[in-house]
Amino acid sequence: MSPERVRLPEISSLAWEHPADRAALQALRRVPGFDLALRKVFGLFTERSIRLITLGSAVEVGPEQYPRVHALYAEVLDVLDAPRPWGLYVSQNPVMNAGAVGMDDPFIVLNSATVQLLTDDQLRVVLAHEVGHIMSDHVLYKTMLRLLLRAGRYAGVLPLAGLPLLAVLAALLEWDRKSELSADRAALLAVQDPEAVRSSLLRLAGGVGEGASVDAFRDQARRYEEEGSALDSVIKTLALLGRRHPFPVQRVKELDRWLESGEVEAILGGAYPRRGDDEEAGAWSAWKDSARAYADGFKSSADPLTRWLRDTSAAASARAGSLLDRIRGDDEGNEEVEDEPPSDEPPEIIDID
Repeated sequence: MSPERVRLPEISSLAWEHPADRAALQALRRVPGFDLALRKVFGLFTERSIRLITLGSAVEVGPEQYPRVHALYAEVLDVLDAPRPWGLYVSQNPVMNAGAVGMDDPFIVLNSATVQLLTDDQLRVVLAHEVGHIMSDHVLYKTMLRLLLRAGRYAGVLPLAGLPLLAVLAALLEWDRKSELSADRAALLAVQDPEAVRSSLLRLAGGVGEGASVDAFRDQARRYEEEGSALDSVIKTLALLGRRHPFPVQRVKELDRWLESGEVEAILGGAYPRRGDDEEAGAWSAWKDSARAYADGFKSSADPLTRWLRDTSAAASARAGSLLDRIRGDDEGNEEVEDEPPSDEPPEIIDID
């Protein structure tokens, strides 16, 4: 392991999980028919069958097979203090991609293009990204989504009729996109080199060869978020429907925002939740962090639609407050009350569930 990388003993996945990931997962579990779909899908497919197919069709990574990949993988597992190593395979595929698959005993599959085209730093990012998914217990639902998408092609053959599959799939896809933000954070903590993570996302978006610039890509990410109208924001949202990943520019912007928050520096300094922490306290803390992060994100977002909603709600709140002050003043003797300036604070988030 590089001496520049800080090892993170007993780190909990709560340290890197994005609040949108947690919220989307909670919403997913409440979708009618979700539990039934889960049982049906895993009644049709077994983890053993998926593993055997991979073992028979892909190349298993080890000290004597892809030793470079094996060494990078060992570094990632060590930095994140993973509970154990998981199986790692390389599959023949010309598309640069990777995935974590499984239920009780997950494993990672790298497409051959990923191994061939990425630098050591970039490949380390991809491996850490997938380890982050496994340590966050994402793989069960990700495997379910893959199987459901495949099953949809054979809807007339498989016994899935009558299930609200569209609702389940829509919720799964929404959560799936958010889970990528968490895995990107895990990659950043494992690699501890923001440029490596950004360059990986640039490569994913098509930034290959001489002349591809990370700085220009970050500027592109800023312009994607800030420029345009409220209608453009709606178009951006609709464009994500059906996709399993956020746009690479969005992922770069989210990582920059996390770095600017100071959380990464604090974690690398040792201030992070441990896996042995009390589960109930951890769940409550996660909920509070989610609420706070959503409020802060709403307050600071440069997205045109969010900006319009924030400004409109602030102005409406100020007008309502002014009116109440005047009424209160009339009740107390018609004293004159000055208007207060609009507040920058978003409305308080209250859990009513």
